[in-house]
Amino acid sequence: MGLSPITSAVRRPLPAQTADIVVVTDTAITVAGSVAILVLIGLSAFFSSSEIAMFSLARHRVDSMVEDGIPGAQAVRNLKTDPHRLLITILVGNNIVNIAMSSIATGLFAIYLSQGQAVLAATFGITTLVLLFGESAPKSYAVENTESWALRIAKPLRYSELFLMPLVVVFDRLTRVINRVTGGRSAIETTYVTRDEIQNMIQTGEREGVIEEEEREMLQRIFRFNRTIAKEVMTPRLDMTAVPKDAAIDEAIETCIQSDHERIPVYEGNLDNIIGVVTLRDLVRQQHYGERDIDLTDVVQPTLHVPESKNVDDLLEEIQDNRMRMVIVIDEFGTTEGLITLEDMVEEIVGDILEGDEEEPFEFIGDNEVIVRGEVNIDEVNEVLDLDLPEGEEFETLAGFIFNRAGRLVEEGETIDYDGITIRIEQVDNTRIMEARITIPEATDTEREGAETETTTETETEAEAEG
Repeated sequence: MGLSPITSAVRRPLPAQTADIVVVTDTAITVAGSVAILVLIGLSAFFSSSEIAMFSLARHRVDSMVEDGIPGAQAVRNLKTDPHRLLITILVGNNIVNIAMSSIATGLFAIYLSQGQAVLAATFGITTLVLLFGESAPKSYAVENTESWALRIAKPLRYSELFLMPLVVVFDRLTRVINRVTGGRSAIETTYVTRDEIQNMIQTGEREGVIEEEEREMLQRIFRFNRTIAKEVMTPRLDMTAVPKDAAIDEAIETCIQSDHERIPVYEGNLDNIIGVVTLRDLVRQQHYGERDIDLTDVVQPTLHVPESKNVDDLLEEIQDNRMRMVIVIDEFGTTEGLITLEDMVEEIVGDILEGDEEEPFEFIGDNEVIVRGEVNIDEVNEVLDLDLPEGEEFETLAGFIFNRAGRLVEEGETIDYDGITIRIEQVDNTRIMEARITIPEATDTEREGAETETTTETETEAEAEG
């Protein structure tokens, strides 16, 4: 009896190609997918930490490492030369990795769960993994090891940029186009450090004990220096000591000694026509070693006449170029307003340099009372006494502020109140305010209680930390 056609077909040997097919089980797919997710988590951690390390590393520090010849520093510098493209590279790589991770996880969960359950499980599961191992932990590590990690990942990041070059170029150009259309500009293209940031770092450094209070004050004065004008620094006309050009050499020497000045201006007719400056050294040399028929004009040195609105930063450079120690300040009508010496400019940075019997600008009487000289600038009063007195264009000094508030000449003993602060005129010379007593109100009971509470809290926190 012969076999049926169906039986023959079953028993017939399978073709070679069909026999070679390997059956892929769900277990194999799960293992392969899990391995892929682990690799992708590592790449996510790499890109996330790269962003923190690269953009937290200051440019000046990179330059310093390159100069020191540290391996990998040049690669870091090359990447940071185009920070916009560097950021696009990191973002493109990180997003591709995270999206791929989510897609693979969804496919794996779909083997064992329904479609909706797979989506939910993949969303929450991958989000947890990425936050813990792809974002939080790597970024924390990069913050604590910024320099070393930046040096280690610079070359791999460069290879990633080359590998993703087509996508990086496309998104780089698209981002720039969008920025131009919206009128915006990426923050990474701006200056990597600003004046305000430096000043904040100076204040933080003082609070942390890194710099002293005197150092902080000097650094802050340096930042104010380029915003200061000649009128704010000058010795006013009323305080100027000068001699006429027809004065004798002996008379000029006596004037220098009595005024305790090393150099004084020389005028013709009146102070609005200053022709130059004489120094005590030249006068004494001329008196003892010079010719007898030489007069004062023969030892006069030329000087500069600068407007009262001139920036002192530019003026200092001009004085250095012309090798001068004294310049004359004039107003818009050419009238002499005062003079500026090189010492005046130095004092703007290092503080007052008192000589001989020169009085202190501030004399503290008690915890909330201080006597201040009238010619002290308002900004210096605010800084030293921690006040907020207004600084107007029509006045520069404490005396000017008092006159502006009173609207008239004042006499000794008068008082002016401003925002709880009492200013009493202590000394007046003709029409000039020489000294004023500033009384600062004591803190209210509520403020004191708040300060005591804050101090107690800080003490308890420190005790807990030590424990």
